[in-house]
Amino acid sequence: MLLSCGTEMTEPGRLVPLTVAEDPALPSAFINGTRLHTEAFGNPDDPLLVVIHGGPGGDYRSMSGAKAFSGHGFYVVFYDQRGSGLSKREPESQYAGENAVRLFIDDLHAVIGHYRRSENQKVFLLGHSWGAMLATGYINLYPSQVAGAVLAEPGGLTWRQTSEYLSRSNKVRFFTEALNDAVFAEQIIAGRPEHEVLDYKAAFFTNYENAPGNVIGNPGHYPSWRSGAVAFRALIANAEQYGFDFTTNLRAFTREVLFLYSENNRAYGASWAATVSAPYPGARLEEVAGCGHEVLYFGWDDFFPRALRYLNEMK
Repeated sequence: MLLSCGTEMTEPGRLVPLTVAEDPALPSAFINGTRLHTEAFGNPDDPLLVVIHGGPGGDYRSMSGAKAFSGHGFYVVFYDQRGSGLSKREPESQYAGENAVRLFIDDLHAVIGHYRRSENQKVFLLGHSWGAMLATGYINLYPSQVAGAVLAEPGGLTWRQTSEYLSRSNKVRFFTEALNDAVFAEQIIAGRPEHEVLDYKAAFFTNYENAPGNVIGNPGHYPSWRSGAVAFRALIANAEQYGFDFTTNLRAFTREVLFLYSENNRAYGASWAATVSAPYPGARLEEVAGCGHEVLYFGWDDFFPRALRYLNEMK
């Protein structure tokens, strides 16, 4: 049986979904030197709302409900980040050095530039988890370019904060030898490119993070396309070596941000939300009821009216 399935498992798309580099039918755009999986919904002349997924190495599938904002006067843009989701895989060397995190901020800047039709078009950011951190990193560099932001449970705005949060949230160390040894017999997926094998393994171990009774409060699994294992591993290692601080210039951003935290994430809560959001001069803290960390998926019914009310106020 293993021999018979081995041939099938080595065919592209059998182990993990194809990326935009392998499937030209997927919507994509060439952004900042790489090809990203990206989509846009609504009137291109409306205020721009860029949706930024978590991870690193996640994708926007669980956030796709945010296309509903396009029916309320926003031009909604989604993209899978560099080396993540269905975007093109890049070598690990791209994520080396002190500027690795800055590369992801530059990608966001290029996404905005790609879809923005004029300098008068307002730009809003909607980020979840790592995506909310990345949005803050962008605001820290370009405070005058952003009209408002919805930030859902960023782990921290510095590496020290993020490391503390990760220690409480029981994030799985996907790439320890013990966990790698637990995966299917290696011969089944032998011969596949490294990215495909590691992406498969990373998806397999998210089972632990969302198991019953998990600390971050998710009631089960949420939809995703494909993990970006190399991007995740490299950025975590990079942060451990170089750190980051997205708060150095936040005082220059005087507009209010909507800072959301979930009711059921025991590693977060109101006190951590207050700590993380403190560098923003104006942060409106609100709790999203009935969900854990995956606020936009499991908590959509409470999240959407809160976010829409804020965005309409800032528009």
